Amino acid sequence: MKKVTLLALTLILVLSSCGSFESGELTGVQGRKKFYEPEPFEMAFIPAGSFIMGPSDQDPLRAMNSLSKTVTVEAFWMDQTEITNNKYRQFTNWVRDSILRTRLGEEGIEGYEYFRTDEEGNVIEPNVLNWEEEIDWEDENVMSVLESMYYPPEERFNGNKQWDTRLLNYSYFWVDYKQAAKARYNYKEQKYEGTVTDLEGNTTDVKDRSSFILHHVVNIYPDTLAWIRDFTYSFNEPWATLYYWHPGYDDYPVVGVSWVQARAFSVWRTNFMNEHLRAQGIADVHNYRLPLETEWEYAARGGLDLSMYPWGGPYTRNYEGCFLANFKPLRGNYIDDGAVYTIKVASFEPNEYGLFDMAGNVAEWTSCAYHPSSYVFTHDLNPDYEYNARPDDPPVLKRKVIRGGSWKDIAYFMQTSSRDYEYQDSTKSFVGFRNVRTYIGVNN
Repeated sequence: MKKVTLLALTLILVLSSCGSFESGELTGVQGRKKFYEPEPFEMAFIPAGSFIMGPSDQDPLRAMNSLSKTVTVEAFWMDQTEITNNKYRQFTNWVRDSILRTRLGEEGIEGYEYFRTDEEGNVIEPNVLNWEEEIDWEDENVMSVLESMYYPPEERFNGNKQWDTRLLNYSYFWVDYKQAAKARYNYKEQKYEGTVTDLEGNTTDVKDRSSFILHHVVNIYPDTLAWIRDFTYSFNEPWATLYYWHPGYDDYPVVGVSWVQARAFSVWRTNFMNEHLRAQGIADVHNYRLPLETEWEYAARGGLDLSMYPWGGPYTRNYEGCFLANFKPLRGNYIDDGAVYTIKVASFEPNEYGLFDMAGNVAEWTSCAYHPSSYVFTHDLNPDYEYNARPDDPPVLKRKVIRGGSWKDIAYFMQTSSRDYEYQDSTKSFVGFRNVRTYIGVNN
């Protein structure tokens, strides 16, 4: 009996010492699940590496806005195609539905809970939308609120009810880590020293950590009239009236989206993903964002260091004489590549990383501000030059780098190293975007 008791006691001591903090050894925090990053849908993995950034050929336009520079880029995921009309529509529909649910919740319609409540039935503050509550479209109270979401009667064409796109304002918060890094915390006086400037240009003293949480509201509906505004003496009304919402253009790249709107989409996409992961008990992933200019060029080259174009060769045609991208191949001749304007994404062959349309179709926003000499002063590890322009800043400070060329551009802008810019608050019928997401884990 004593032997059995002694054996049991020894076993208990051994088991209790496994992973115990009393052992004096570093065993790490126990109980944490091993993390495996979920592979994102329709995104390609771009391994970390170094490459020679800059011109792979002559500078025929004498732009003198880039030079050759060896840089290193960490691993990331990148959308295989530009964001399409249908994918962006998921964003605009979400904003529309969230506004509708907010208005229904504020109405306090009996029998419905459009805001989440606690165990006692009290609305959680601040209000959090309850997406599980179904909307009864036949309810008179719902129909009354719904009517306020349409264009007023005097603005309707042929009396048809349409959603008022001017109401589709996305409100979001983000942390400005760059401004936070510049501030200093005085531990002796227990206060921050420094200032912070918001996107409206207002500068205030840093109060606490909340000072770096910035708020922004942006209307996120694409500018469909960009098709008409971009080209004088050119008939483009059919594209302006149908391009974004018609199902026939679902798989075409979204255009008429400003840099500011593209960034708002990235914030929404991040929250949309992380909320889904948290519901399953999975840790967050890195933010979706616009690519750095360096990341874009590195991905476009597809591992071919000195390639002039994403497909690797120095020519825009293959051996059969067919064009390899959607651009303006000949003077006054847009159709020889198979498309007059934009074309469905992934209509041409991908590069070595599995990325489609890194040349042509639509040019793409990057996160970087445009400066002709940025290659000189940026770091050689994940080079980045950003500036959050304020409304009263001069136009030169609102320039953002676009890459890849578009359906209306000549071959020079298809080159992997060619740089151009548009203004962050402008919308163009030839500029779209795609997202990237920094990879978690082994980076090669």
